[in-house]
Amino acid sequence: MSTITLAIPATTQPLGAIRIDHGQAQPRTEILAEETAVALVYNGISHAVMMASPLDLEDFALGFSLTEGIIQKPGELLDIELVAAENGITVEIQITEQRFAQLKQVRRNLAGRTGCGLCGQDSLESAIRPVAQVVNPVCLAHQDVLQAMERLCALQPLNNATGAAHAAGWWRDGQILVREDVGRHNALDKVIGAAARTVARDGVLVISSRASYEIVHKAAAAGFGIVAAISAPTALAVRLAREAGVTLVGFVRGERMTIYSHDGRIVR
Repeated sequence: MSTITLAIPATTQPLGAIRIDHGQAQPRTEILAEETAVALVYNGISHAVMMASPLDLEDFALGFSLTEGIIQKPGELLDIELVAAENGITVEIQITEQRFAQLKQVRRNLAGRTGCGLCGQDSLESAIRPVAQVVNPVCLAHQDVLQAMERLCALQPLNNATGAAHAAGWWRDGQILVREDVGRHNALDKVIGAAARTVARDGVLVISSRASYEIVHKAAAAGFGIVAAISAPTALAVRLAREAGVTLVGFVRGERMTIYSHDGRIVR
């Protein structure tokens, strides 16, 4: 169950700007993606403040809670309340007492993770965390991966309006579930949260960005076996995917792709 208090900010904002084209200046109205501070508060205690797009925040709260290991299954998140204020949005999350007790032992400041997944970690040891092992027999034809990315690129209304948002999608059986955000990790958390109550982990997670360490780490935590990115992976992401048992695909564009790990899941 979830409740929304007050008004959540709009996802876009029209603002005046000057366009210079071939030396000619013209005033125009630009549609910009809104970005707001989102505080994740567990059982009354603030845990993280993220910069995010103010949409699908319930999915974001559930996905973040799962991929960060705060809860192990959706049923351990008991309630969500969104409270809007002038300086941002507070997401009041209630989790079971057992999970809250564990959270208090490992609490850390994760503020400002739009740009990267490791900001706010208090040591090198805590930055590179152990990754979940994925045992997922899912296999896909390479054409399915190409189709998934094509569908993702076609279903990004926020990015189409502003040019400033990433998208993540879960494609299975010819259908795709898409979420957008100014941060690629946030978009992935949102789509993982939206898919969390579905038992199946087949199909492929697709992202409109590069594949970073954090993207692979979150996908593995959620039990997905295939991750496909429109751009390149980092070397650390590839090493992590190989360790975790995740099939990592990059440069999925047009009719081509590059498979970096566990290629047996992609049928050519």
